[in-house]
Amino acid sequence: MSAVVSLLAAALIPGGTCGVLGWWLGRRSRPVEPRAELPSLLTAIPRARPEALVELLPVAAVLLRSEGGLARANRAARTQFGESLGAVIRHPGVHAALERLAAEESIATTLELDVPVRRVVLASFQLIPAALFPPGEGENAEAHVLVILDDRSDAEAVDRMRADFVAHASHELRTPLASLVGFIETLRGPAADDPAAQQQFLAIMAAQAGRMQRLIDRLLYLSRVQRLEHTRPKSIVSVSDVVDRLMDETTFLMRDADASLTFPFSDEGVFFLGDEDQIVQVLLNLVENAVKYGGPGVDVTISLTVDADVLRFLIEDNGPGIEARHIPRLTERFYRIESHGTAQVSGTGLGLSIVKHIVDRHGGKLVIRSSVGRGTQCEVSLPLPG
Repeated sequence: MSAVVSLLAAALIPGGTCGVLGWWLGRRSRPVEPRAELPSLLTAIPRARPEALVELLPVAAVLLRSEGGLARANRAARTQFGESLGAVIRHPGVHAALERLAAEESIATTLELDVPVRRVVLASFQLIPAALFPPGEGENAEAHVLVILDDRSDAEAVDRMRADFVAHASHELRTPLASLVGFIETLRGPAADDPAAQQQFLAIMAAQAGRMQRLIDRLLYLSRVQRLEHTRPKSIVSVSDVVDRLMDETTFLMRDADASLTFPFSDEGVFFLGDEDQIVQVLLNLVENAVKYGGPGVDVTISLTVDADVLRFLIEDNGPGIEARHIPRLTERFYRIESHGTAQVSGTGLGLSIVKHIVDRHGGKLVIRSSVGRGTQCEVSLPLPG
């Protein structure tokens, strides 16, 4: 690796290690003025097309023309960014950097993208000097810019998660912790000799501890999902396997629930690229929400449709529905509808956020439709391999 980098430094950077070393060795053998020797050494360096040199770089790199067109993307860039590479190149920050580059020769700027998923990329721009082009191609030197792409999305996601935890999770944990402290003090004092009160308080304490445990579990799972969000899954998943697992995992959920769950479809023999565990988690979260907030006697249905290139899961219920003003914010972290009085257990406000991140990772789409008194529909669309 170090040998490749040294070779590229010699080819892409004027006066690089090889040029300086060659000049120094030349002076050892015969004393000459360095100003007279360096130009001849520079022209003697073997040159290759910049496109070929960029391919050898061990980091994500692209070669751009002066107007912003893509001349070459190396394997590291194609692997790391995939279909998002075009969105990176078309970012307004890239064109702004190219306009400033002629005067500054090297620029570093941060590019923030929100589609299809949030991504933060540090882009470093460097003009390629004319002297480094093969003979006869120097007149096109100004039309090439080397861009190194450093994906900072993971670090930025960790920072956002830390900020969210401080701003929201600490508040969510404060309430059950305060309850636990209060009940413990009561059990040590006035209720120390009251067995009936002790049993009542212990039940409430267990519920509050369970609430904290669910919150922590959801936060950890959301963190894992966000770390993988920028990497498309490549495993082949069977719809039949997903449905079988979902039926098994909802058995316990439906056992004590005043609700019914139906799967009105058979094995379609459909396969798609995905993470089976995550897709099962998506459907399980949506079913759990329908049962939790649908009210007594709610009917929940999971249906499947397959188009030419899209697989759609539809989870619908006949519950009380959701007001339209809440729907755009349902996938925000810690967002909850306080008027949902039908839920037996308070939610964490993270379930739909987890669903959204997983669907984004799969290149899919989540659509929620609801109206008061008419139930709720949650549609998960996943692309099928061409």
